[in-house]
Amino acid sequence: MARKTIKVDYLNRVEGEGAFKVVVRDGAVKSAELRIFEPPRFYEAFLRGRSYMEASDITARICGICPVAYQMSAVHSMEKILGIRLSEPLRELRRLLYCGEWIESHVLHIFMLHAPDFLGYDSAIHMAKDHGDLVKKGLALKKIGNDILNLLGGREIHPINVRVGGFYRTPAKRELAPLAEKLKWARDAALETVRLVAKFDFPDNERDYEFVSLRHPNAYPFNEGRVVSSKGLDIAVEDYDQHFKEIHVEHSTALHSQIVGRGSYFVGPLARYSLNFDKLSPLAQQAAREAGLGKTCNNPFRSITVRAVEVVYACDEALRVIADYAEPDKPYIAAEPRAGIGCAATEAPRGLIYHHYELTADGSIKSARIVPPTAQNQSTIENDLTSFVAGWLDLPDTELQHRCEQAIRNYDPCISCSTHFLHLDMDRG
Repeated sequence: MARKTIKVDYLNRVEGEGAFKVVVRDGAVKSAELRIFEPPRFYEAFLRGRSYMEASDITARICGICPVAYQMSAVHSMEKILGIRLSEPLRELRRLLYCGEWIESHVLHIFMLHAPDFLGYDSAIHMAKDHGDLVKKGLALKKIGNDILNLLGGREIHPINVRVGGFYRTPAKRELAPLAEKLKWARDAALETVRLVAKFDFPDNERDYEFVSLRHPNAYPFNEGRVVSSKGLDIAVEDYDQHFKEIHVEHSTALHSQIVGRGSYFVGPLARYSLNFDKLSPLAQQAAREAGLGKTCNNPFRSITVRAVEVVYACDEALRVIADYAEPDKPYIAAEPRAGIGCAATEAPRGLIYHHYELTADGSIKSARIVPPTAQNQSTIENDLTSFVAGWLDLPDTELQHRCEQAIRNYDPCISCSTHFLHLDMDRG
């Protein structure tokens, strides 16, 4: 086999528009490219000149699947600049909102985007013909995540109830009771999901990744924590720019992110799980062990199982928040605008998301920078393709192509989220 090219012009079962190309020469992988060609969306530019109060609503539009992640990183950044410290009830409500997003996003990926790869179907629609009950369960489970977003966020997609300092409106305790009943069923369904996906046939492909995620001393990370890695990084979020850099590659309209001096890294469920296993609820830990997972997981094909474990955790955590909820004295903490610089990182379903803002004295946004999870994982996805394809070269072309697509879908890439870089380097030589 002297020459082979595996090329897919449009990836399916991912969010956004992308492609990939793998070139093999003389039996070795010469190059592997995740080609993101969706046009840049320039969100950082849209934010300039707008009020700090608008950031949560504007950034929510970046993604219809994980808007909470963008809102949370934005409002936490602003609150640092303004010196706002949330009351515990408001902090807990934000965790509950994040639980809703993790449930609906992870479940969408597990049942609709990734399970067809393991069960041998081209899509969830084709899969539904033989596994109708499974698809219905997935949709019912996803809806419960949406119900949380609807109650706390004001609507399921692009929530409008989040604001700097808290929420525009906070629920009465009695409003959360119906959610608790639904979440008890959801937790049982999530446990069944872990058992289901743990039985899938996983390629035995492990790699030595540098995992990166938040880590908090008291909780599995959503909104708070230090940035840590599996190879010794342990920094405050404020030091992010000293340790991470973004570069522009020709084949992608999204920037590639690297650890300074070390290169590519991996964010997302596998990273969170491997760096925070001890912070999972006992039920989620037990589910992971019964699924055959250790305290770390380096096989990206098993990410579907780890996502299912995180759904168990999100249901468990949501029930805890609801049971302990005490209505706050007021829905938000107000503060006067001021000039300053603030940054924050939170954990989107797909991994760490970093925001950095500078405000003027009247609270206008002078500059904004957003680093989405998929942009951070691009180099690692390409490294996976290079590594895995080398061991699959004996497969027929159609099966090899499928394996490559599956390897990309392991990351649940949100391509639309990643394409809003602002830097332009012109060379007219």
